[in-house]
Amino acid sequence: MNPRGVSEAASPWRGLSRYQHLVLITAWLGWIFDSMDATIYALVMTPALRELLGPRGTQENIGWYGGIVFSTFLVGWALGGVVFGILADYLGRARTLVITILIYAVFTGMAGLAHHWWELAIYRFLTALGIGGEWASGATLVAEVWPESLRVKGAGLLQSAWGAGYFLGAGLYLLLSAAGWRVMFFVGMAPAAVAVLVRLKVHEPEKWVAARRAPAKSGRLTLAELFAPGQRRDTVVGAALAFVAVFGLWGATNWTPTLITELLRPRGLDAAATARVVSYAVMSLNAGAIVGYLAFAPLAEHFGRRGAFLIMMLGSAVTLPLTFLAPSSYLGSMLLLPLLGFFSNGIFSGFPIYLPEIFPTRIRATGGGFCFNVGRVLAAAGPFLTGYLVTRLGTFARAASSVAVIYLLGIGILYFARETKGQKIA
Repeated sequence: MNPRGVSEAASPWRGLSRYQHLVLITAWLGWIFDSMDATIYALVMTPALRELLGPRGTQENIGWYGGIVFSTFLVGWALGGVVFGILADYLGRARTLVITILIYAVFTGMAGLAHHWWELAIYRFLTALGIGGEWASGATLVAEVWPESLRVKGAGLLQSAWGAGYFLGAGLYLLLSAAGWRVMFFVGMAPAAVAVLVRLKVHEPEKWVAARRAPAKSGRLTLAELFAPGQRRDTVVGAALAFVAVFGLWGATNWTPTLITELLRPRGLDAAATARVVSYAVMSLNAGAIVGYLAFAPLAEHFGRRGAFLIMMLGSAVTLPLTFLAPSSYLGSMLLLPLLGFFSNGIFSGFPIYLPEIFPTRIRATGGGFCFNVGRVLAAAGPFLTGYLVTRLGTFARAASSVAVIYLLGIGILYFARETKGQKIA
């Protein structure tokens, strides 16, 4: 029984303190702006590159250079996730959260000042350093502060920020597209206010403080400990699962705005009308994504972590080609996009649940940051590959649909994954 005499089983949410709510809210706000930032480029890629490339701004070149910028962004995301994940184990989760939010806020604004495609690529790389690091520190912070009985549900709520961020990005594009693509990047500086909130209100988790005070069990760096004999398998499997999810998302699903633009081209819509319908499509995709984010937690509690990942990968393998190839109209796409979002985005709720369970406190942020982000180095080939396939297959729909095969690889990887259902984080 809790101090108020209400059993945790009868009313588990009442066991949360005001501070635990605050931690979730601040991490959630950080993630929502992460997601908004990632969405901004997908929405403005075509008009931005058309301007930056000038006379060379053909559909093929936009696909090619757009893929390069996407890939550069993913490499930065991977590097930031690994580096700042390590720093979060040494400096603390809250301190690292502040640093990473400031990094991605500042360089998002700088992207609005780009005058060449390669300048945009550099700013997106630097932005991604902060985004990758913010995921690792935020996920670990919530996992260590929330009570064990609600940790899985808290992770699902935290991941829902990504869907909300897509909505925010699409809504801002709907309102501000007429002002030009640069304004969208300037708005991306808003998360700096969240960094101030974290700095003032959030302190380091007790689990981390205790782990730092305890005598070190190994003289090795936290990154080296990930590959110790008892930890190596979990590290490799966690990174491989993240690679599959990221490759599928950035190699296919996140090309949805371009797919819709391509589908609507025969109608001859003007730029304002195109921006409107693209925004609605992204909202449709992410309405399904939010449901998927929230659904993963109960699926993981009922079917286990492996079972939940399997459901999401099977669904992604089916709905991706169905969504990109089957519709011949905008309405058809709008009906299928929520299903695609449910599976290909919803799978990401598994990582703030599963990764903290396979690493001890002293290396938890390092492990989570490494696994979730190192796969991005390989997954960075996804947008690049899609851009290349556009030149070979002729359409974004055919190119993106071919990426669905990656989920079959993910199903094979699940055979080696360790089930952690019912396991408390140490």
